[in-house]
Amino acid sequence: MYSISKLHLKSMKSAMALALLAIPAGGALAETIVVRAGGPSAGSFPPGKKIADSSVLTLKAGDMLTILDGRGTRTLRGPGTFNTSATAGTASDTRTGLASLLGPQRVRTARTGAVRGGADEGKLPRSPNLWYVDVSQSSTVCIPDIANIQLWRPDLTEAITLTARDEKSGQSAKIPFDKGQFRTSWPTALPVSDGGAYQLSWPGEAKPVEITFSVMNANSEGLESMASMLITRGCDAQLNLLVETVALPDPQPAPEG
Repeated sequence: MYSISKLHLKSMKSAMALALLAIPAGGALAETIVVRAGGPSAGSFPPGKKIADSSVLTLKAGDMLTILDGRGTRTLRGPGTFNTSATAGTASDTRTGLASLLGPQRVRTARTGAVRGGADEGKLPRSPNLWYVDVSQSSTVCIPDIANIQLWRPDLTEAITLTARDEKSGQSAKIPFDKGQFRTSWPTALPVSDGGAYQLSWPGEAKPVEITFSVMNANSEGLESMASMLITRGCDAQLNLLVETVALPDPQPAPEG
């Protein structure tokens, strides 16, 4: 019940390997893309916009621009003038974070699937894997393997049974989580289709969680391609997780004069 199939494990390892190989160790970088923008200049930087490497950007007061390239993400905060390139020594940190995010499992577990305590015990964690479906929030979820969908929950304190319902057909299935269990598989009795919308509900939850599935190629070549695909398909929660995991120190604006 708690194991991931060999096919699913293979697809995640493939995604991890290709993405890591695409992070340059110090040579030329691939394209830079915008992943978030806010402030008075936001209209000039829609998510997914490509920016030439080593571009110089001038931001106004109140502007905030998050960009991503093969080394990771950086957030530029106006006012000021910024170069879009990251320093060559930052790639190793994002390689480690990306390996954890795309690997088969990051949270240490006991045999029962319960997460072991640690420094952050008592604090709700974020999803340990980009391809897990977080049942706690409504979202469009990009999945690499429609036959092997893994559900994840951040709160392990109680045993709960979810009801998943296909919004189109009305068909439903039960999804049990034992106390301490953070991950389980999507029920085979409720087939998933690309673009299919499903509601997840359980006792005590005021409003059902709405999940829409989008099947994508997990073998995207590099961070930029993966982020672009998440943006295009509207998989915002996964995009946010990716951005946070490979975040680099925020650069400072160039000195005036």
